Amino acid sequence: MTASTDRAAQKRAAAARAVAEVQDGMVVGLGTGSTAELAVEALSKRIAQGLRIVGVPTSERTRALAERSGVPLVPAGDWPSLDLDIDGADQVERGSLNMIKGLGGALLREKIVASAARRMIVVVDESKLVDCLGGRTPLPVEIVAFGWQGTLERLAALGLQPRLRGVGDQPFISDGGNRIVDCHLAEIADARSLDAKLSGIVGVVETGLFLGLASTVVVGHSTGIEVMKK
Repeated sequence: MTASTDRAAQKRAAAARAVAEVQDGMVVGLGTGSTAELAVEALSKRIAQGLRIVGVPTSERTRALAERSGVPLVPAGDWPSLDLDIDGADQVERGSLNMIKGLGGALLREKIVASAARRMIVVVDESKLVDCLGGRTPLPVEIVAFGWQGTLERLAALGLQPRLRGVGDQPFISDGGNRIVDCHLAEIADARSLDAKLSGIVGVVETGLFLGLASTVVVGHSTGIEVMKK
């Protein structure tokens, strides 16, 4: 088995374990990304067996997958709270369970849904676990398109080595119509302080620092499943 095949198997097993937490009548947040898509697929199988839930997608990509998979969805914006949110992560810090998310470009909607949920279960393979956030994984920051050059300069002034995400001369546009900047920095010693500094910059919509939101992290290892809780 190749390393990539092994990681895929780890993620699939972890996604199935997370979906086992879903109960009849729940409103469930549906995350974005390859691991979250595995959770949607696992949820679809349980729905076909009689599970009754409604989902809240965190991106148009997830919405399309849920519709194809037969997962009922709540009308847009018609959900005051959620029972459970299932999503992936780009990095998870051991101990604190703080995360970096947003490499899939849906960090704003993902954070809105996660903040509205009573519980958030995060599904990852073992490669996403770190002792300290940052380093090899960039920190996505969503910014408004208007005046983006000035916002980029203010991010650079913090020493974050910001790069506007895109292909060629075409910038990446989020579902909310914003742009994504990937910030490259060393390990983050104080994530809450950095999050506050970034959030205070005019033009910044949201950061990819998800702090204190995960209640459970389900990790797929080559040797089995690990469930981490705060």
